[in-house]
Amino acid sequence: MKLDKQLLEEKIREYRTFKSCSESTLMGLCETAGADITPKEMTKLACGFAGGMGGTFEEGTCGAVTGALIANGILNDDPSQIKANAKAIFNSFKEEYGTVRCDIISKKGEDKSPCVDCCVFIADKVADLLDE
Repeated sequence: MKLDKQLLEEKIREYRTFKSCSESTLMGLCETAGADITPKEMTKLACGFAGGMGGTFEEGTCGAVTGALIANGILNDDPSQIKANAKAIFNSFKEEYGTVRCDIISKKGEDKSPCVDCCVFIADKVADLLDE
């Protein structure tokens, strides 16, 4: 499955103005891929992962990563491929940012300036994995 990365980035950047990282990443990926899931369903799936997980920030995984992992499961049919991609998603994000912890990336939610780029980065990784 080949995703239009420009469209993907546009959707994520638009959503990130009023949605969390988990929601923006999930919705951008699923909508660009034409997945059979509604925006309301995606919001319900992803909203609990905002702010590291329920807004805890400390020790919670970045919502961009969790949104990407949810999208990976929705957009794949093969459980072994879902697991392999999940590991690649996690590892590539950690390699790029040095951590997957929301509190470290966003300074406990006080500086969300890196958030959009985190979402776009990991969504691009998912797009690459889906294209393989």
